Amino acid sequence: MNFLAHIYLSGNNNFMKIGGFMADGVRGKDYEHFPDDIRKGILLHRAIDTFTDAHAVFRISKHRLHERYGHYSGVIIDVFYDHFLAKNWQDYSDEKLDVFVQNFYQSLEDNFDMLTPKVQNMLPHMERGNWLWNYQFVDGIGTILSQMDRRTKNTSKMGESVQELEQFYKEFEQEFTLFFKELREFVADKIKTL
Repeated sequence: MNFLAHIYLSGNNNFMKIGGFMADGVRGKDYEHFPDDIRKGILLHRAIDTFTDAHAVFRISKHRLHERYGHYSGVIIDVFYDHFLAKNWQDYSDEKLDVFVQNFYQSLEDNFDMLTPKVQNMLPHMERGNWLWNYQFVDGIGTILSQMDRRTKNTSKMGESVQELEQFYKEFEQEFTLFFKELREFVADKIKTL
């Protein structure tokens, strides 16, 4: 799962959301240096990633892209799945997406000193491009994937994967819906043990 899903799945705790958001940049046991709820968010993120990578439905989505994008196919599916979460947001939350997104950006600003340097550097770009809001649009996903592609010096070709998103849109959306139901159940249980 990508940024939006990790934030959403962290529940109503702002520090867990921050931990879930920046977990990819926290290596090994470095999470132990953060406040308790941020640590929980990082650990939840890791558990979600493990669940996701092993899930049969996620693997079906990923396999559809593997021949063309290789090991980047999982990253692309993470972004595609965030698209379907944003697009169908009203099915998962009573809070409007724009409010959720703005509240999260404000939480990051309010707790800027707790963020990793990587997230601190990324935040202005994220807010300017309103990444989380724009996940709901295919064009927004295309922009995000093209930016990610540039960071790999265009070797990943992730920016081109919007073609497959459009071609297999119905299949990807059905797979996301099934997968996300099971992921939400997993997270509801996992949060109790953190």
